[in-house]
Amino acid sequence: MASKFETFASLHVPGKPVILYNIWDPGSAVAVAAAGARAIATGSHPVGDAAGFGDGQKVPMDFVTDNAKRIVGAVDLPVTVDFESAYSVDPGEGGANVARLKAAGAVGCNFEDQVIGGEGLHPLDLQAKRIRAIRKAVGDDFFINARTDLFLKTQTFDDALIDQVVERGKAFADSGASGFFVPRLSDSKQIERVVREVPLPLNLIAFPGAPPNREWADAGAARISYGPFPHRELMAKLTDMAREAIGTA
Repeated sequence: MASKFETFASLHVPGKPVILYNIWDPGSAVAVAAAGARAIATGSHPVGDAAGFGDGQKVPMDFVTDNAKRIVGAVDLPVTVDFESAYSVDPGEGGANVARLKAAGAVGCNFEDQVIGGEGLHPLDLQAKRIRAIRKAVGDDFFINARTDLFLKTQTFDDALIDQVVERGKAFADSGASGFFVPRLSDSKQIERVVREVPLPLNLIAFPGAPPNREWADAGAARISYGPFPHRELMAKLTDMAREAIGTA
């Protein structure tokens, strides 16, 4: 019988992307599992918002790992956790933090390259070193979904930006990453190039106004996640329901 680690990794098939409808707690995990999900993924933003902390590593790390453990206990599916920047710039400390997440039962995590609480992205050589340290700390089976936020830091989505995306993706692959996550990458031709040149399954994020999943699948995406948008839509619906009940609609 395949382990949850093997099962999760096997879901990442270019052209047949695994859909991860991001959740934030055990209850939302159970609801998404009941919909037929093949894996469960938290989002840092909805976890932070639902718990009253906000995004950007404001959620205490103990809360993140405890929340992960409760989610793992609530569903039979593989669970991957958005772990932002591993709660440390130091490679060794970040690796130890991700090892704690694995010990809580997670099969993988997102790991981003933006400077939390600062400006821009971490230098590529440092980010590669951090990924290598995580891989050393968690072993070969844990799915490190290495994320670059290049598209979130600019409004110029040209070929020069894709050159940088590809450079980072290749370096992340060489450092031991399992997947490559590029939020806000959406153009099919650019996706095809990244898929062609980076030897990692590509993760994209569905957002309001994004192309349909089928178009991204045809371009070679292997994973499509939904980030903060399910929680935001649900909270907006809750507000509307409350207004109707209170009589302020």
